[in-house]
Amino acid sequence: MEKNSKSLLSDLIKMVMADGKINSSEVEFIKKIARRMDIPNKEVMSLFENPQPSGPLFSEVERITHFYKLILVMNVDNETHEKEILALKNFGLRMGIRPIVADQILKKMDHYADKMVPAEELLKIFKIYYN
Repeated sequence: MEKNSKSLLSDLIKMVMADGKINSSEVEFIKKIARRMDIPNKEVMSLFENPQPSGPLFSEVERITHFYKLILVMNVDNETHEKEILALKNFGLRMGIRPIVADQILKKMDHYADKMVPAEELLKIFKIYYN
């Protein structure tokens, strides 16, 4: 498994662990992303036991895409806990994403029944704060 893929999956795992509990929908979501990366379930499950450190994300597209995946995994269980919000903002800071961007996305989530902000809306928020 490529090191960058391990660190990206590990970030998702750390996000689902932020609220102190992991449910099956969160695990299945991470496995689904791993399958798209051609990573076997066995390797994914080993990352739950031993998550890798976050790796560098070089392009703006990589950062936005990864941040979006963190938001998606945070919403998989249909619960948003304060610890998850804090973890999201901390991941964002490490990626160079301002906390206000996370705040705006979290507000926008409440406008959707499934709390899933469409990619176009997400990009609009990023454009406001980065252009």
